[in-house]
Amino acid sequence: MSTLALLVSGPPASGKTTLGRALAGHLGACLLDLDVVAGALTASIAGLLGTDDLDARELAGDVRAARYECLLATAEDNLRVGTPVVLVAPFSTERTDAARWASVRRRLVEAGGEPRLVWLRLPPDELLRRLRARGAERDGAKIADPAAFLARHPVVPPAVEHLEVDATQDIAMQLAGVLRATS
Repeated sequence: MSTLALLVSGPPASGKTTLGRALAGHLGACLLDLDVVAGALTASIAGLLGTDDLDARELAGDVRAARYECLLATAEDNLRVGTPVVLVAPFSTERTDAARWASVRRRLVEAGGEPRLVWLRLPPDELLRRLRARGAERDGAKIADPAAFLARHPVVPPAVEHLEVDATQDIAMQLAGVLRATS
């Protein structure tokens, strides 16, 4: 019998953490948020490299791979003991590259999981509004040049199988939709 593994993905400020918390609470699942699992280490490395922009070349590649490895390895350990997991992260590469998604999916299945990718859809104008409202330091470059940010990170749905959720709906409606689709 497989254990549910929900991967909550979406653009910045789309509500990934909010939905992830609601799902984990409802399902009695382990909540694994990339910003929490690898946040302190990422901040330390970013400080050493002189950048806080997660999209910066210095934090891409090996650092990104290590961050996601921490997240996935923790999910695998939980799945192996029968605990459902909710992973919260952009999954930008994994959702746009079928081979990368297949690799993540295979790992979670081999650990006893039933992976489902959840995509929070958010129109670009609402994304920019939320980034401004959030006012996080890490969003500074995105807000400073929104056109360049959207050109580098277009808000497009995953190229792999996924469950699409309207991120403009209230959290109760989002939660109900995901639970209906995964039951």
